Amino acid sequence: MSKFPKFKSSEYPTLYVEQTDKELAANSQSSFRYAYFKTIAKGGKSLIQSCKDLHLGRTICYKSLLPQFADDPIEQKRLLREARVSALLQHPNTMPTYELGRNRQGHYYFTMKLVHGYTFREIIDYRERYDMTQLLDIVIQVAYALEYAHTHGVVHRDVKPENILVGPFGEVLLLDWGLAKVRNQEGDESDLDSIDPTVASAEVSMTGFQKLQGTVCYMSPEQITREADIDGRTDIYSLGVLLYEAFTGNTPAMGESMHKLLASALHDQPPLPSTLSSTIPISKVVETTVMQCLAKDRTQRIDNVAELIRQLKQ
Repeated sequence: MSKFPKFKSSEYPTLYVEQTDKELAANSQSSFRYAYFKTIAKGGKSLIQSCKDLHLGRTICYKSLLPQFADDPIEQKRLLREARVSALLQHPNTMPTYELGRNRQGHYYFTMKLVHGYTFREIIDYRERYDMTQLLDIVIQVAYALEYAHTHGVVHRDVKPENILVGPFGEVLLLDWGLAKVRNQEGDESDLDSIDPTVASAEVSMTGFQKLQGTVCYMSPEQITREADIDGRTDIYSLGVLLYEAFTGNTPAMGESMHKLLASALHDQPPLPSTLSSTIPISKVVETTVMQCLAKDRTQRIDNVAELIRQLKQ
């Protein structure tokens, strides 16, 4: 049976007392704390870098906004929310957050654990190397993170393969809580949640379409139509899309333009996974579970993540 990729031992160096017992500088301002930056990835509006934490002597992940968005108040709020939600949801399947602050220019950043791994997108692209048990295990671990988030009143709203990281020691981490839905103490939605960056206009470039396609395909019908009372069942729909794609290589919604893609997501009934999968055998139980997750009417979906986990574990 294929195993998930392992990394070279040189990426996990031995610790020495010279590192652990070194005194902290008398002037330990945060602006002089991080050095040796290297770009890992650029998102649509954010920059992710690795850097050395000179206080603790470890290499970490540093996330900030791209220069053209650094002063955008909406994107600043999203970054703050992502950092704080990640920090408050302390779970084995969420990324540990270390620090939230401002750099020398006064722009927000936050730091988190650096994990060498592969996204679930990369694993899906080579899914023939894995069996169903391994693919199911990844989705189940993501579901555990969502179950924990839902018990704290948080809905992720952006579950997709690019936001799932699989590490070399079997760890599975659900990332990017910037679109998470959080209510205020009175139970009302925040103004930030009424602004949906994933909804595109009819006029969109091919590059823009490709980026939006990577998000829209995993959105529930109620999220696409921007219903006000979205709950955890939107994440259950996204988990269903993950399973469907992992088994078949296709997303349930298909379309060559944003209009056709949205119409497909709202109205088309996708083929059964067993009719599309030629490499991974799909049991009736799993297939039924996947299709329940993908119900257009959320009242017809599996009601909560705990029940989904129970069914997948069968």
